[in-house]
Amino acid sequence: MSHWPEVFVRRCADRGLLWYSRRRVAEVDRLDADRVQQRILLRLVDTARDTVFGREHRFDRIRDLSDFQERVPLRDYEAFWETYWRRPFPHLQGVTWPEFIPYFGLSSGTTSGATKYLPLSRQLLRANTKAALTSLAWFVAAHPHTSLFTGRLFFLGGSTDLIELGTHPRHGKILGGDLSGIAAVEASAWMRPFTFPPLELALLKDWEKKMSLLAETAATLPITMLSGVPSWMLVLFERLRRVTGKERIADIWPSLRLIIHGGTKFDPYRELFEQQIGNPEVCFTEVYPASEAYIAAQDHRSGLLRLIVDADVFYEFVPVEDIDSPRPARHTVAELELGVNYAVVLTNCAGLWSYVLGDTVIFESRTPPLLRFSGRTKYFLSAFGEHLISEEVERAVADAARSCGCPVVDFHVGPVFPETPNQPGRHRFLVEFAHRAPDLSRFAAEIDARLCRLNEDYAAHRQGDLTMLPPEVLVVARGGFQEWMRSKGKLGGQHKVPRMDNSGKITSEMCRFFRLA
Repeated sequence: MSHWPEVFVRRCADRGLLWYSRRRVAEVDRLDADRVQQRILLRLVDTARDTVFGREHRFDRIRDLSDFQERVPLRDYEAFWETYWRRPFPHLQGVTWPEFIPYFGLSSGTTSGATKYLPLSRQLLRANTKAALTSLAWFVAAHPHTSLFTGRLFFLGGSTDLIELGTHPRHGKILGGDLSGIAAVEASAWMRPFTFPPLELALLKDWEKKMSLLAETAATLPITMLSGVPSWMLVLFERLRRVTGKERIADIWPSLRLIIHGGTKFDPYRELFEQQIGNPEVCFTEVYPASEAYIAAQDHRSGLLRLIVDADVFYEFVPVEDIDSPRPARHTVAELELGVNYAVVLTNCAGLWSYVLGDTVIFESRTPPLLRFSGRTKYFLSAFGEHLISEEVERAVADAARSCGCPVVDFHVGPVFPETPNQPGRHRFLVEFAHRAPDLSRFAAEIDARLCRLNEDYAAHRQGDLTMLPPEVLVVARGGFQEWMRSKGKLGGQHKVPRMDNSGKITSEMCRFFRLA
């Protein structure tokens, strides 16, 4: 009898989620994206008009989008840090945003390697929660018979043991950490009975110990949803198999119905996930959160990421080739061109103004705004003029893995420059396979052929081996990338293996670490 109240509460929670999901999806579908975005921009400008940044840029004279774009140039993180944040850090109230900043999301800065301290206001945390619920709504509305609250929602994220960066005399501690760890700390108390891990496990920083304890504890729980970075979910699956002696995740978690993945392209992982889970009823949904904003989530009616336009963030999109020009073309959601590789620029409710995020996207639809993540502004391969973007490389690796029947756990690619004047260079792929490595020459040939079909510049450079030799594939031992990340102090959480390195320096360093060269 004592079990009945909990069952009743969980059923009510599922029904409540379904009601919310249908209502939220209908609300989003009715939105005029451009009008909503313009209102958000003017509201943010009005809110911050008396900050240091607002006074310098004469926010009191901004009446429309053209005024804003005329007065506020594009800036990257380094520009904000050096000009506005470094000196008063961590006390940023009134600098670029009027609110007290209680948290900073610590990002490794995937393009620069330096730690970034990204301000998180309470308003931005609320906006992130709204966006996260929207992403769940798109899934539940498309799968109304899926019960999630009958079990536990497993968030595989960073440590909740946050770093104290300073103290405010009135507001208390100012803390920094991984965004997922901060989100776990801020999660409403009413959600905790439905989620995993508990705070005492979530705070652990030792990733090896944490993964073992998570696997041991979660193996006996009715997990219905798992969310995290794909490479670290695979590590968790390995630990679960070790703990239980069972091969399929479906045999460990028979109630698992949803995998939420983000942080990297899922294509190279999909086949491996499907094999290891072993249950075709498990669905996958992609999300696109960043420390600066929760940008998009998969709308299951299209299968594409959909820009979340009403969560207190204003977006601009700049053609990648324009990003460093003195007066770049800055497009809003109303002016998007389909198929163009855009750099994402955002203005948020925590003090970022026309901030160059460093990500690139390609839109497939304007109404509604549907996109796919295509890479990073500084993650590309053009050492020999081949102009490859992340999306093309990841698609080629995924297709080669599928063709050769050898799922890939992770990979990295960079150039090998010629050592003599008449010798062409090549790309070197470092690949960690889930099982035994395939015929590497065939795997390399499959990548090469796919890239030739995807990218005309690459195909031109590969003609006759005149300016580029065929790609080379080297095998990284199982768990190798995990060891490399540990050596960098970036094991676990939201940290990801850098997929591309145009300079070749990271590639050379990895080869030395793995003793491949």
